Amino acid sequence: MNGRRYGLVAAAAVLLLAALWTLRPVLGPAEAEPTPEEIAARIHKNVITIDTHVDIPSFFGSAKYDPGLRNGWPVQVDLPRMREGGLDAVFFIVYVSQTERNAVGYAEAASEALAKFAAIRRMTDIQYKDEIGLALTAADVRRLHGEGKRIALIGIENGYSVAKEPALLDFYYELGARYFGLVHNGHNDLADSAQPQEKFADKPNGEGGEHDGLSQLGRAMIARANDLGMMVDVSHASRAAALDAIAASRAPVIASHSGVHALRAHPRNMTDEEMLALKEKGGVIQIVAFDEYLHEVPEEKKTARRDLAVSLGLTSLDAVFDAGAEAKAKFEEGVAALDAKWPRADVAMLVDHIDYAVKLIGIDHVGIASDFQGGGGIEGWSHAGETPNVTVELLRRGYTEEQIAKLWGGNILRVMEAAGKARKANSGNR
Repeated sequence: MNGRRYGLVAAAAVLLLAALWTLRPVLGPAEAEPTPEEIAARIHKNVITIDTHVDIPSFFGSAKYDPGLRNGWPVQVDLPRMREGGLDAVFFIVYVSQTERNAVGYAEAASEALAKFAAIRRMTDIQYKDEIGLALTAADVRRLHGEGKRIALIGIENGYSVAKEPALLDFYYELGARYFGLVHNGHNDLADSAQPQEKFADKPNGEGGEHDGLSQLGRAMIARANDLGMMVDVSHASRAAALDAIAASRAPVIASHSGVHALRAHPRNMTDEEMLALKEKGGVIQIVAFDEYLHEVPEEKKTARRDLAVSLGLTSLDAVFDAGAEAKAKFEEGVAALDAKWPRADVAMLVDHIDYAVKLIGIDHVGIASDFQGGGGIEGWSHAGETPNVTVELLRRGYTEEQIAKLWGGNILRVMEAAGKARKANSGNR
């Protein structure tokens, strides 16, 4: 009897196991770990990605450079590639080149600046208002991002465009400018440049420059920028001018597109002293994807590229955009041959500079910029559509999503908010 009972129990157990087996979840092959590219794509959906420096020609928004269309070279940033590359926001730059400081020069600079303001506003207010919006505050950036739009911000490069008139800075602020770059190549009335120009008979910085840093007018312009809530930008400034500006500003200061001098001893790059001062003021250095600022470029290559450009009449940004298809093709072909002989910097070198800055001044004081259409572009990040490649390299170096969010936009938004808090109540409307 006992044997029969045990037999029945055993049979029941076998039937139960069989039933449970048939009801088991059907498991497929073990899920593969996501690739760095897949993780980067997810991160770009979650964070706000901001490039703090993109140059534009004076005819931006015209048929020669329609930002709503996919453009060929020399365009590196347009709405289709911003979407594809997960690049949410861009500071479009109102840049004017340094020329003679006289009435004609000042008038031409202001005219060029106004044309670029108008072009940017035409894009955001008329041409593509359903796709991209103009942000005047950090809150605007977050709101537009939440609406699924691309975001335009405006920065000024070269205080030459304000001549000697602080009221012009107020006007530019009302048009949407939210950072003010003091100087470009060549000293101006506000500050000494990191790269004095012989053609203007600029005094070398080793001999004190023109102002030994900032002029009194430069200090007044910084105070006015603070009053307005406009960030002050020290990229292109001499060492003395950058340190003076950081000390003079009552709000955090930015370097909108610079590299690390310790890794590449270029006068445009920031020394440890400058970066530490920037940190103490609460500011941020935006590490730039500019070949010559990331590594040394042989003089032979620079000369050959310059000669090629001159031979084709491509001596300015506007001239490059205005060139015919044949001239553009010849230039691209020539540059490709030079890059094959002397490889340009790549994304790994860009992140080497980011790594150095993060170790020196901390993750809260470092960001990223391209300088696209102003000479920027490196192997792996040559246009907006390749933006995730930078994130992939950051992931490979061990940066977390939280840290990447700070580098790509969180830090510059913090400084933008701090500049807004420093403004005077009676300055402007926002």
